[in-house]
Amino acid sequence: MRIRGHWRDGGATLDLGPAPGPAGAGAVPGAPAGAPVEVPAEVRAEVRVEVAASYAARTRGLLGRDGIDGAMLLTPAASVHTFRMRFAIDVAYLDRRLRVIALTTMPPGRLGLPRLRSRHVLEAEAGAMAAWGLRVGSTLRVRLDSR
Repeated sequence: MRIRGHWRDGGATLDLGPAPGPAGAGAVPGAPAGAPVEVPAEVRAEVRVEVAASYAARTRGLLGRDGIDGAMLLTPAASVHTFRMRFAIDVAYLDRRLRVIALTTMPPGRLGLPRLRSRHVLEAEAGAMAAWGLRVGSTLRVRLDSR
């Protein structure tokens, strides 16, 4: 996930794992309240991601592109904007443990509000995160490409 506590620009793969269910919702009978609900393996996904950890890479982000295959992980980041962007994006705000704390879709020309516990932001084309089954509470794992 991280190399000696520091992220670096480059490619990676996101493993999208199951999200714990809220207390009582979708719980297995007899299981303790708030226990994670197992998600079948076919719901899990692997997604190619570009990591933008340097100031220059985060500033450039998705500007000037007509789309993106996969996603972009901005780190550190607590908010994003879509000024001068050509397409709408899904935005997932992640805490330091890479757990999704908020999801939104932003059309071009918008300024997102900062999320207090957010340490990373995942961006993808609008509709992609729903197709991956990503939701609040999902936990991501990042496998950086070796250099």
